[in-house]
Amino acid sequence: MAELVDHAAPAWKNRANEALGRFKALPNNKKLLFFAAIAAVLSIVVGLLVFNREPAQRILFSGLSDRDGGQIAASLQQMNVPYQLGEGGVISVPSDKVYDVRLKLAAQGLPKTGGTGFELMDNQKFGISQFSEQVNYQRAIEGELTRTIESIASVDSARVHLAVPKQSVFVREQQLPTASVMLTLHPGRLMDTAQTAGIMHLVASSVPNLPLKNISIVDQEGNLLSGSADPNNASGLDQRQLSFVRQIEQDYARRIEAILEPIFGKSNAHAQVTAQVDFSEVEQTSETYRPNSSPNPSATRSQQISESLGGGAPVPSGVPGALSNQPPSAASAPLTLPPGAAPGTVTLSGQPLTAAGATRRDITTNYEVDKTIQHTKLPKGSVKRLSAAVVVNFKLVPDKDGELKPTALTAKEVEQINNLVREAIGYNTERGDSVNVVNAAFADAVLPASVQDKVLDYVGNNSSELLKYGLLALALLYLMFGVVRPIMRDVLRPAPGVQPEAEGDARVAATRGGSLLAVAGDEDESEDGVAGRSSVLTEREKQRLEYEANLQAARELVRADPRMAAQIIKEWISDDE
Repeated sequence: MAELVDHAAPAWKNRANEALGRFKALPNNKKLLFFAAIAAVLSIVVGLLVFNREPAQRILFSGLSDRDGGQIAASLQQMNVPYQLGEGGVISVPSDKVYDVRLKLAAQGLPKTGGTGFELMDNQKFGISQFSEQVNYQRAIEGELTRTIESIASVDSARVHLAVPKQSVFVREQQLPTASVMLTLHPGRLMDTAQTAGIMHLVASSVPNLPLKNISIVDQEGNLLSGSADPNNASGLDQRQLSFVRQIEQDYARRIEAILEPIFGKSNAHAQVTAQVDFSEVEQTSETYRPNSSPNPSATRSQQISESLGGGAPVPSGVPGALSNQPPSAASAPLTLPPGAAPGTVTLSGQPLTAAGATRRDITTNYEVDKTIQHTKLPKGSVKRLSAAVVVNFKLVPDKDGELKPTALTAKEVEQINNLVREAIGYNTERGDSVNVVNAAFADAVLPASVQDKVLDYVGNNSSELLKYGLLALALLYLMFGVVRPIMRDVLRPAPGVQPEAEGDARVAATRGGSLLAVAGDEDESEDGVAGRSSVLTEREKQRLEYEANLQAARELVRADPRMAAQIIKEWISDDE
């Protein structure tokens, strides 16, 4: 039934010998099936390794600059083409994709050959004409400007065209040069006004006598970029002004949301603000004249005094008619006579009369006029009007059952929110500001894609690959668990808990079963004492005694090692099948 165990050998060696013996005892068909399954498993594993192994690499481009190498590597990543970088600007791709990748990169203008700069002047031919030399010089300037402009981060490629007129000896016939720049921007990139102005100044500083107004810059879509960057062009808004307006609107919207979020919670209040900003630059000068003031605090500008002395008979004067014949009216103020003068010897002005006649004195005084000159320059970017739109979600109020239910706000609460928003934005009635607050139930937010949806999308997009690998996995599992595992289970029969001494005692008991036959025969013969009975037992008795001996040995084996007995029975059943 089993082989004897070498107690001197280690346990693993005994187990290996037992497994080898059981494998040798297997039928030939099971041995062939086992080896075929092992070969199939190895073939599938080797095939997967070979299939997933990276293909042979081949050089795509060599001697590339760092700029071209980075752009080609980015394009290869977008095309999902594996690549390897080597020294000396070498890029390698799988050999089966070399020509396809080269055509796709050529459609993108990669690698860039770059403009030709002043290296054109290094190999000047002997006897070259002045016209050719001038053309080469112009090409060199265009190439150097192209290289410089392409170094800007937003520019993918550039072309520069210069029109430099021939200088004339007549000053009146001088013509200024012009320049045209064609820019191809990276996808998703924009040129702001500052960058465009920088390119204009760069080109103007590189060409003698080239003014900024003679430079035109366009992008790959034909949009004129130099118009908004021209300092002499004051029409329209540039990018900085638009960004300023957008920043003002966002700041006011954040103010409104910041004051409403603590009340209604995050994402329960949204605001949008529209600002009208005046970017006009106004300068005004005003002169203001005040009313005339009294003479005392006023400043005298000029004064003229004239005197005349009368001689001979007095010349009649006055208004002809009855009025001149009337006596003079009473004096409105007492006359102050000079000291020592008798009445009637002085004039009304206090001057004494002489023999020649009366003295006439005229005084003309001009005072300074009050005038205020005010020069005012209004700032640019002042807010002319604000319009705010605010939407607030329904508030959650528990009902009778304790469940939260969306409930609309009351008119008083809406008015309070309106007042808060007005104070947050600095509401000004004179400016014409407006605020509109609406209370409405928000729609359910779009839930992010679940794991199940992501799995389904991945399966749908990679169904062919998954089917191929699934079939290979099923074949591998069938060979491992349907063929190899049963055979290995029959070969490797672990007997945990079996002690070598117990196993040896059971086998000794099984070997002693044969001696029980002779002992039992001798006892029966001595007890009977029959002289005529044969010393040889009949065949039937031998079978009975052998059966009892085997049965006794089996019982002892079962008591000594129940697991081994169960394994032996399983082996008998499998052999019968």
